[in-house]
Amino acid sequence: MTAVRTAPATATRSATLKPVPFTRLTAYEWRKQLDTRAVRWLFVTIAVITAGVLAVSALVGEGNVSFEAFVTNTSTPLAMLLPIVAILATTAEWSQRTGLTTFTLEPRRLRVVWAKLVTAVGSGLAFFLVAVVIAALAHLAVITFRDADADWGLGAMTAGMVLMLAIWMVQGVAFGLALQSTPGAIVVYLVVPTIVGALTALVQSWENVWPWIDLQTSSMPLIMGDPMGGEQWAQLAVTAAIWVGLPLLVGILRVQRGEIKTA
Repeated sequence: MTAVRTAPATATRSATLKPVPFTRLTAYEWRKQLDTRAVRWLFVTIAVITAGVLAVSALVGEGNVSFEAFVTNTSTPLAMLLPIVAILATTAEWSQRTGLTTFTLEPRRLRVVWAKLVTAVGSGLAFFLVAVVIAALAHLAVITFRDADADWGLGAMTAGMVLMLAIWMVQGVAFGLALQSTPGAIVVYLVVPTIVGALTALVQSWENVWPWIDLQTSSMPLIMGDPMGGEQWAQLAVTAAIWVGLPLLVGILRVQRGEIKTA
């Protein structure tokens, strides 16, 4: 009698298991990014600030505000506060202790980092489009009700804001990964640039040095829509490497090599 050997059931099941698709992982990270109480209140804050800025812009003076000026006014609160959403979503893995679940479902931790970066930049661009629509409605309102001159042109200032918003969203993820603490990452993100900005105003002797080490200084021509030459782009690249690339590298190393705990 010949014995029939069968493969263990666990081996059969493991052979049929497939890795989590990146699209599903991205959707999961996007849901975590938007579906928290803190983020909802942050969105309410952004909406209130944006409404106040639009009201002041539309009602003060003769109302001759261009479409691009309205876009700048609506996107500025986003640029200031939206990266905090990226920080909250990133540090939730440790502050809300969801990291064990996340990295169990997807053991390849670098894919989780990529998903966080994609969702952060995607959220920034999506909310910027919302800001553009709101700015268009505001400009149409001043044309209709205040007889303002129609000026629907968009230029380098808008393109610069889009690029910098993407960079700031990546910076939020980078700070969150590097510090793995919600209060610490938010404080560093808000306070350190303020301190450096104050130093740039006080230490005038470093006027030619600050654009090479301060992201805010190097990005100012881009945000203002001024022409940028090779040196200005190089300064932006260097400061982005310091304030975005370096924290991101530290964060990736910590995620790859760190121990994921339940508490």
